Amino acid sequence: MLLRSVRLVPIGLGGRGGDPVDLRIVDGQVTQIAPTLGRRSAEQVIDAEGRWAIPGLWDQHTHPAMWALTRRRIDLVGATGPDDTLRRVAEHMRGIPAGTSLVLGYGHRSGDWTAQPSVAALDAVTGDRPVALASGDGHNGWLNSAALRLIGLPPRPGILAEEEWYAAYTRLEVHDPDSADPTEALRDALGRAHAKGVVGIRDFEFGSSFDTWPTRVASGLDTMRVRASVYPDRLEEVGALGLRTGDPLVPGQPLVTMGPLKIISDGSLNTLTAWCCEPYLGEDLLDTSSGAPNLDLEELVPIMARARALGVTAAIHAIGDAAVAATLDAFEASGQIGTMEHAQLVRWSDLPRMARLRVNASVQPAHVLDDRDVSQRWWGDRTERLYAFRAMVDAGIALMLGSDAPVSPLDPWLAMAAAVHRSGDQRSPWHQEQAITVAEALSASIDGQPTLGVGSRGDIALLDADPLAVPAEGEGSPAHAAYLRGMQVAATIVAGRVVHTSSLRAL
Repeated sequence: MLLRSVRLVPIGLGGRGGDPVDLRIVDGQVTQIAPTLGRRSAEQVIDAEGRWAIPGLWDQHTHPAMWALTRRRIDLVGATGPDDTLRRVAEHMRGIPAGTSLVLGYGHRSGDWTAQPSVAALDAVTGDRPVALASGDGHNGWLNSAALRLIGLPPRPGILAEEEWYAAYTRLEVHDPDSADPTEALRDALGRAHAKGVVGIRDFEFGSSFDTWPTRVASGLDTMRVRASVYPDRLEEVGALGLRTGDPLVPGQPLVTMGPLKIISDGSLNTLTAWCCEPYLGEDLLDTSSGAPNLDLEELVPIMARARALGVTAAIHAIGDAAVAATLDAFEASGQIGTMEHAQLVRWSDLPRMARLRVNASVQPAHVLDDRDVSQRWWGDRTERLYAFRAMVDAGIALMLGSDAPVSPLDPWLAMAAAVHRSGDQRSPWHQEQAITVAEALSASIDGQPTLGVGSRGDIALLDADPLAVPAEGEGSPAHAAYLRGMQVAATIVAGRVVHTSSLRAL
């Protein structure tokens, strides 16, 4: 492929910029850049017409099948409480076929509700048809009595959370035809991601994803770079297959590779299960005042050490500050390398240690927009240590931006806008002292790639505007955030293959 007339966006402190150049990709790698390159025989030529070229974008934390299927669920995003949720469920139930065996919903967040979900209330609007509602943070589920019976669970008054919910969700999927074969939903979802300039994802689907992608690739889902994870219950299976992080999962298909071991070490803020050093505010509403670990250090370290011995890196979910500290203890004790997923609430003293251990922070800036109010309610005495992106960068910690889709939309431009502005409405930015620059946000969204040059991956997003431009209102302003959110991607190229285009002209 030969791209004519592209402007190379400089990444970090160096790189090209300025006048348009031609760029050649051979065998999935950039091989030449010059003011003008001659066309070779049978070479695909695309006129970029002076558009801006960046390394392809990555989302470093996704649950792609769950994200793809949310379009087929009851939409509960933004539900203001149990009554609003039940109204949406009842309205949806009136429009579905009588023979539907299981009805699923997604997206409610009960962390700041004044009343909590009850099975009896859901039963009252759903009757004997099984209904299961997954929370927007993915850490709890609200099931009616029929759904509990369907998967063999005894009656209960309220929600299922954490490990109990993860096990229940896996059993619910057996009864959901969409979950059994999400191929078409995924095809649509990956296309939407490509339209945002995304060339790669890390897949943290519950239940492990390393063994599902070979089948997906065979079904034609071969346009995205994917690093597929494994959870602890299947780690030995990965070891038996001889798979190490970075190994191709499909012979002859280098885009889909073995990713890290994923461990969920604590809960979430919205489910009020994140493990904290100090009690939640209003802890009289909680079973445990400070949250709790899902695994203690004596359990976490051997699993991480075993993965290290097998050549599999680690990605450890840690949201509360106690979980962050314990996760760093586990990285140090096990000698592992990898990422901390979320790292939402931190102690200042842990940031230098995180940098020293070279644990990357895989963070989701759009959660700042979703969690602002619930954080103020439960962690109002410590929010200055929440989503501390500026402090992390200043400490020397590498940031990797993502979405946790479907928890927030798989949209790297939304993530970058949230990282530099930290507000999703008309209110002033929330703890703007923790904002990062657009250059830093872009660098954290391209999988560590430098400015496009000879030897770069042939993964490119061509943009209609300069992503580093700052409007007159200034960096981090509402206008700047709107500019980033509105970024238009003219084409997305993965390993020299066009996987999305809007208006480019082939020559």
